[in-house]
Amino acid sequence: MPKNTQNPGHRRVPTKAHKIALSGVAALGAAALAFSVVPAGERTTTAEAGSAAAVAYGSEQVKDVKGTITDQLAAASVKVEAIEAQQKAVAEAAAKRKAAAEARKKAAEEAAEKAARERAAKQSASRAAQRVAMKSVAAVKPAAAKKAYANNLDGWIREALDVMKKHGIPGSYSGIHRNIMRESSGNPNAINNWDINAQNGIPSKGLLQVIPPTFQAYHVPGTSWNIYDPVANIAAACNYAADRYGSMDNVNSAY
Repeated sequence: MPKNTQNPGHRRVPTKAHKIALSGVAALGAAALAFSVVPAGERTTTAEAGSAAAVAYGSEQVKDVKGTITDQLAAASVKVEAIEAQQKAVAEAAAKRKAAAEARKKAAEEAAEKAARERAAKQSASRAAQRVAMKSVAAVKPAAAKKAYANNLDGWIREALDVMKKHGIPGSYSGIHRNIMRESSGNPNAINNWDINAQNGIPSKGLLQVIPPTFQAYHVPGTSWNIYDPVANIAAACNYAADRYGSMDNVNSAY
């Protein structure tokens, strides 16, 4: 059987069609050899001559069949190769389309992630700017005006009550006013130089006649350390009265 010259050096696995064609060629070849072999030097009869002619004619037919089969096999081989090339091209095209789709998907995902990061960064920067702006506004916001009190007995009592409220010291306006009027008649510089405290060298002083040791022991933070200061004197005296009597409101005589 002729060799396949389409792909030299490449041995193709025969298909079912190839196997059938090869079987036919082999059978015809065997028949041709059987009819064409005649011993040399022997005489032939008329019948033998006829048989030889028939064999010769049959050999021509075998050659034609072999040529046809070879052509068919070559054509079939070319068709198979064409189909294989087409399938390969289709597979390569599909692989390219898949790769392109994956590349587009990856690019879209990366673009989405980048956009998300940019939005997050912008939002963070915006919040930071808002905080800075709020701090700036708070920094320039004027402080609340300090409450003003009259520089008289009424103002001193009211200011002392606000200080006492911050520190949880009980007492009322009327209770404080009543005791001030009994102890000093409203004179912040009043001093007792005749009672037992005076005799002991620690006279009572101020609006509520507080001795220095008591003033220092019950001094209220945020007030003056001057015992004659009206607000400091009232706050310290009320702090002492709350500790000993429950409140200045409960004091009705010397305490």
